[in-house]
Amino acid sequence: MSFSASNSPASAKPKAWLAWSSGKDSAWALHTVRQAGEFEVLALLTTVNSTYQRVAMHAVRESLLEMQASAAGLPLVKVPIPSPCPNEIYEREMGAAMARARTEGVWHVIFGDLFLEDIRAYREKQLAACGMTPVFPIWRRDTRRLAEEMLAGGLSAHLTCVDPRKLDRSFAGRIFDAGLLKDLPEAVDPCGENGEFHTFADAGPMFRGKIAVTAGEIVERDGFIFADLLPGGAAAPGE
Repeated sequence: MSFSASNSPASAKPKAWLAWSSGKDSAWALHTVRQAGEFEVLALLTTVNSTYQRVAMHAVRESLLEMQASAAGLPLVKVPIPSPCPNEIYEREMGAAMARARTEGVWHVIFGDLFLEDIRAYREKQLAACGMTPVFPIWRRDTRRLAEEMLAGGLSAHLTCVDPRKLDRSFAGRIFDAGLLKDLPEAVDPCGENGEFHTFADAGPMFRGKIAVTAGEIVERDGFIFADLLPGGAAAPGE
């Protein structure tokens, strides 16, 4: 399936895929890029845990990922990876995805990274080897102001993963809102950029409408606390 654009005025813009984690930062990066109008975003690029059919790290169900893409009006490029995933496998699979991007005329990948220099340097190095260019539209934004801007702009999200070494496990499953920002310990980044928490964005200006989700089970796995989210009023398998 090709995601190449038609011969419209927008097709003169550089084409890009957007690295989509399912969380608020990648969602806001999409909104920011669309507002700026400098790139034509053709697809969302997501690594999916092939064992559990969930978004890697965020542990969001693949069905919810697909609902997000539909609400964003964009196709998904899924990169399946095992769990655990050795770095060489991750790089191999991402390299294959970048090869596909180039056949679609896509030479840019947009990221929602905020301030972690080592992560940015890794992305720049890996993409340079593929002849691709990374784009960081919300890089170095003050994360407190950015979080407040997201909320003021209508973004809604749930915390799906918490690192209990950095943030109390009771935050798992909470809604990302002004109350949560107020309750976060001072040492915790308001956007969770240091890995304190990960989110699932269910509403905002990057979507056509709100994505209906309900809270499911909260479990501890591999040292992290995960809050399962279910589509609409669905029940988890076996319930």
